[in-house]
Amino acid sequence: MPTAGRSPMKYFTVEEDRTPLYTGVITGSHKWGLPGVDTCPACGATWGDNSRAYPSVDLTSVASLAEFTDPWAVPIEEYERMCELVRPFLPPGALLEPGTTLGPAVGTAVGRFGQLMTSYPSWLLVQREALEKLQAEGVQGLKGVPTQLRFRQRNSPEFFELELLPVGRLHADCLPPDREPPCPRCGRVALSLPAERLLDAATLPSHLDVFRLEDFSNVLVCTERFAKACKRLKLDGVVFNPVPISRPKKRASPVK
Repeated sequence: MPTAGRSPMKYFTVEEDRTPLYTGVITGSHKWGLPGVDTCPACGATWGDNSRAYPSVDLTSVASLAEFTDPWAVPIEEYERMCELVRPFLPPGALLEPGTTLGPAVGTAVGRFGQLMTSYPSWLLVQREALEKLQAEGVQGLKGVPTQLRFRQRNSPEFFELELLPVGRLHADCLPPDREPPCPRCGRVALSLPAERLLDAATLPSHLDVFRLEDFSNVLVCTERFAKACKRLKLDGVVFNPVPISRPKKRASPVK
C-alpha cells in the first residue's frame, strides 16, 4: 500500500525496442517444458502457452526426463501427473499451466543486442554487467539465470534470463463484463489481451520490481524504480510504456 504523503508507485510494461539499431535475433527454447492439454474434459479446449517460464528449474534428476523434451498435447490426467513431478523443483511463488517451460534458454543468437532484450515468447534477457549494476542499485527480485545461447559472432554478450514470477492481474474494468471464468480444471482463460490495460492495484507485489502478469503471462511489467534505474544506468534494448493502475476503493465512513 502506498505510504501516506507519497505518490503511489507507477508501473510500466517492458517491451522490445524495435528501432533499427537492434538487429539481434534469438532462435531457441527452454531446455524442458510441460505439455499442452488435449481436449480438457471441463471446457473442451486443446491448448498450451509457453510464455510462462522458470529457467532456474533443473530436471536432470527426474527419472522420466524424456517426457519433458517435446511439447505435445496430452490428456489432462497425464499433464497433472507431470505437474506433480515438476512441482518440487519450482521456485517459491511459481504457478504452472499447460506449456510452461523450464530450464535454461538454449539456442542460437545473431545480430546486435542491447544491454536488455525481450523477445518471443516473453523472455527478458540482461547482460551480466547490466544485471550486476541493477542489483547494486537495489532493484528488487532480480534472479538471473545463465543462458545456453550460442552466438554466431565475435565479442558475443553474456546473457542471463531474468526469472519472472507470475503476479499481478488486470483490473476487471478493462475486461469484457460477460467474460467466462477460468476453467476450473485446466485453468484456461478464454480472453484476448485488451488494447487498453489497467492493472489491479490490489494484486501488485511489493517485493518485486519486474514480473509477468498472472492472467496474461506474456505481459512483462516493471515498477518505476526498475525503469528509472535502467534509464540512469543507460541500459538499452527495451522500452518502457506506462500502464495505469486502479485506484483503491475508499472505505465507507461508519454511520454514527
